[in-house]
Amino acid sequence: MSEDDFDVNSLATYLHLTPAQVEKMASRDQLPGRRVGGQWRFSKSEIHHWFEDRIGLSDETELEAVEKVLDSDQRDATESLSSLLDPSAMWIPLQARTRNSVISQMCTHAADAGLVWDAGKMESAIKSRESLHPTALENGVAMLHPRRPQPNNIREGFVGLALTSSGLPFGGPRGVLTDVFFLIASADEKGHLQTLARLSRLIAIPEFLPALRACASPQQAWELIRDTDAAMD
Repeated sequence: MSEDDFDVNSLATYLHLTPAQVEKMASRDQLPGRRVGGQWRFSKSEIHHWFEDRIGLSDETELEAVEKVLDSDQRDATESLSSLLDPSAMWIPLQARTRNSVISQMCTHAADAGLVWDAGKMESAIKSRESLHPTALENGVAMLHPRRPQPNNIREGFVGLALTSSGLPFGGPRGVLTDVFFLIASADEKGHLQTLARLSRLIAIPEFLPALRACASPQQAWELIRDTDAAMD
C-alpha cells in the first residue's frame, strides 16, 4: 500500500468510524476511494479534499466534529487564528475591483511582508484552485488557497485577510458578491484543513462578519479575530 493511501482500517481510525461504516460509505460513493485487488484504498490527498468540501458546511455541530477529528490525529491542536494572522498580513481596505486583482494584490502584499517568497507562484496556484471550484461562500467570504500547500514558498504558515470597500463578483453562489477574503497558506495538508475548519466556525458566528466589516484598521480586525477565536474554545 502506498504511503499516500489509507486502507479501510487506517481510514476508520483516522475518521473515528468503524471499518464497516467506511466500507458502506465508500460503496455508496460517499467517500473517494477505489478497489485494488478487491480491497478499498483511499488516497490521503483525496480524503483531505473530501474533508475540505465537508468543512464548507455551515452547521456548527458538523464543523466542531470535523475540527475534533483533525485535532485528534496525533498532532498538535489547531493553532489560534490570532497566532497565524498578523496585522502585517491584513489589508483594509484592499484597493481591488476584480477577482484577479484581489488574488494578485494579496499575494504581492504577502511577499512584501516577507511571508511568501514567490508571489507569482502563489498567485498562479490560487487562480488554478479558483478555476476548479470557487471558494466564495454565500456570506460574502472567500477562502483563497492553493490546491496543495507550498511549504517551500512560505516563511511559515499564515492567514492573510483583505476587505474591499464593496462586493466583487468572485464566483459566489447565486451571484453573491464577495468583500471578505482570507488567504490560507499552510505548510501541510493537515495544517491547512485545521485552519480552514477553524475559520469556517469563526465566520459562522452570526455577529462576527458584521463586526469584521466594520473594522477600520488591521489592528481592530486582529483584535476582533483574537477575541472571537478565544471565545470558541
